[in-house]
Amino acid sequence: MSSNILHLPFRRSRSAKLSEAIKQYISSKYDQHPDMFSKDLESIDQLRSGAINALEPHPSGIKKLQSYAAQLVWIGGKFPVDIGVDFTWYPALGYNRSRPVSQNNIRFELANVLFNLSAMYSQLATSANRATAEGLKTACNYFCLAAGVLSHLKTVVIPDLRTSPPEDMDETTLESLEQLLLAQGQECFWQKAVVDKLKDVSIARLAAKVSDLYSDAGDWGVKSASISSEWIHHMSAKHHHFAAAAQYRAACDCLEKRKYGEEVARLKDSLACVTEALREQRYIGKAVLNDLNGLKNRVQEDLKRAEKDNDMIYLLPVPPKPELKTLDRSTMVSLKTPKEVSDPLSMLGDNGELGRPLFSKLVPYAVHVAASIYADRRDRLVNQTIDELEALTGSMHDVLKSLNLPGSLQALEKPLGLPGGLIAHAEEIRQQNGIDRLHRSINETDRLKENDRAVYQEGVDTLRAEAEEDDHARRKYGTDRWSRPTSNQAVPKLYAQIAEIDGYLKSAASSDGIVRAKVEENEKLIRLLSGTDQDLESYVPSSRRVQMTAAVEREAARLRACLNDISRLESRRRRKIEALRVKGKQDDVNSDLLTETARLQREYPMQSVEAVQFEALFDKRLRRYDADQAAVEEERREQEALIKHLRDVNTVFVAARRGDSSTRQREQALQSLENAFFKYKEIISNLDVGRKFYNDLAKIVGKFRDDCKNFAYQRRAEASQIETDLSTAMSGLNLQQAMSLQQQREAGEQHAVHVPAPPQQEPMMAPTPTRTNVSPTTGSMWAPEMGIRFGGPGGQTPPQGGTWDPSKGVRFG
Repeated sequence: MSSNILHLPFRRSRSAKLSEAIKQYISSKYDQHPDMFSKDLESIDQLRSGAINALEPHPSGIKKLQSYAAQLVWIGGKFPVDIGVDFTWYPALGYNRSRPVSQNNIRFELANVLFNLSAMYSQLATSANRATAEGLKTACNYFCLAAGVLSHLKTVVIPDLRTSPPEDMDETTLESLEQLLLAQGQECFWQKAVVDKLKDVSIARLAAKVSDLYSDAGDWGVKSASISSEWIHHMSAKHHHFAAAAQYRAACDCLEKRKYGEEVARLKDSLACVTEALREQRYIGKAVLNDLNGLKNRVQEDLKRAEKDNDMIYLLPVPPKPELKTLDRSTMVSLKTPKEVSDPLSMLGDNGELGRPLFSKLVPYAVHVAASIYADRRDRLVNQTIDELEALTGSMHDVLKSLNLPGSLQALEKPLGLPGGLIAHAEEIRQQNGIDRLHRSINETDRLKENDRAVYQEGVDTLRAEAEEDDHARRKYGTDRWSRPTSNQAVPKLYAQIAEIDGYLKSAASSDGIVRAKVEENEKLIRLLSGTDQDLESYVPSSRRVQMTAAVEREAARLRACLNDISRLESRRRRKIEALRVKGKQDDVNSDLLTETARLQREYPMQSVEAVQFEALFDKRLRRYDADQAAVEEERREQEALIKHLRDVNTVFVAARRGDSSTRQREQALQSLENAFFKYKEIISNLDVGRKFYNDLAKIVGKFRDDCKNFAYQRRAEASQIETDLSTAMSGLNLQQAMSLQQQREAGEQHAVHVPAPPQQEPMMAPTPTRTNVSPTTGSMWAPEMGIRFGGPGGQTPPQGGTWDPSKGVRFG
């Protein structure tokens, strides 16, 4: 060891295709195709390659190791620990560094990467320029970071490893290394204090803490099977070295304070500590040995001088070592775990320091279902709240319309020209291109409706055609042979959807008719509002200026104040509705679902994730809308109070104007335009709802048509197989019947040609065989020249005078 401090060596690894294992797992366990994540698969291999090859002390290596470690933590929540790839690493410490360790374990990979991150910090510390105060400060910080990473590895990663850790990552080894790194960080701070020439007492306290940390590191190192004896000797020597340095600096402080007897005692103790440290000189590095010898020489010189001065001049008693006060400690180091290690997921993101989280869009099918369920519940809750708020607004406008407000007040306040509110309403309709917008929305809604109906009808026709084919086959083969269920028995839910969707379409058509009627009823006035101010002025008659009495003027002011309160309530309610819509759109449950999925997969690795497992999460998240639902009741109470007050004020206002009909026509014109404006807003809202309904219905009818097609395809394939089986069976039956008829025919012929049995008579004499001179052929075929031979087996002829038994037949020999 050429340096007086140590650094952790890197662990080395073999190449491994993590992407292949992930790709295989996605193919087998997820409903998404691996090709969707080709960039992520490529990135994870690049990150691993960069991390395992970061084996030089350079700051760029920190980012490589942190980024890969963060991704390992992230994907550890998406994939099982045993993903299916063996990670191979060589130990960094111990006596088996040439023997690799392989584990199919993502956390094992993470542990090795974090160990290398700690090693990177420690090597950056040893490579820092410790000849300067700034360099010492940098080295101390790196040592604290290295110790912090090891502490996280020891307390968080290793306990969750699920397997036995490698020898050089067991608790005793990591604890020893952690204390060693802290000791070296404290040593850097001690050295900086020396360079900065702090007081001796301060330097003594720093040195005493260095000694303690080295002592702890050595004690843990002795218990470890991986800390080499060379390192243990180094720690022991450094422990005694800094004990001696602490006592030496305490002696210097005693000299300054004229405690000459204590100075001698502490110098003696310092020399004893140096002597103890030098017992390790055979095993320690040259730099450490030089430091010790330098300190020994200095202590010896000062002790010689101190003893002489005390013996000859001061004559103070030298206290024994047990009576010396224990030195105070000053701790200037602590564990520093980088946030990139302690909370890596917070550093991942589209703009995160450690890059975007890989495979973030990879979710089990159950999560897709759960997200859809939550979105449906959320939208239903949001829409219900919005509908209630809009219903309140509608009822409020109905009251205003029944009271002929604000037309009656506008006509009185402004007998000539157009009121400001009416001008604002007209401008709003003009900017939205009022009438054209209505007709475009109606046409778009009609187009969506026709598309939905066409898709629905296609599904119905498919089912009807399949049912007709099935009935035709049943009539052809009979119910005994064609015994499968009818179409509506096979898929009752699909047939139930026919009536259900038809009901949707009829109900929607009825609603569309109501909206069309609203348009036709109010189109003239809406078109007028979307025209010019001159057209409006021509429509609204002027009235003579009314000499208002004090009572009318007072009641008009009160009524205007009420209408302003209602206007503010409506404006606030619109903002509340819009905020609720935005809140619903921004309510993305996916991140929470993924977190919950990761937890479920960790805690229940053998169980598949189901949508029902997220019910508690749904309830918790939907509680955020409780305040919005409570606000509806608050809005209702406030509106009822305002309406009651408005009715009372309007009653007094009408009574004050009783008998004045000078503004009646103007009131009616203004009120009709005001009513038309709110009808326009109502129709626009109705059309938006209708358009959303038909868009949602498009998904339903699309699935219905696809299900019908799939059912028809399966039924036709099934029918084809049944027909094939029936044809084969009928062919076999025809053959069997033909054979049966043939047998019957043959039996009939045999029965018709009856051969009577021969009469009983004496046995017939066998003829004498005639032999020819021609040699018999060697074959078994009979030839005419062979003659006829009657005989038994073996070609033997019966004896002369024998008789032939007809029951034995005729045998040719």
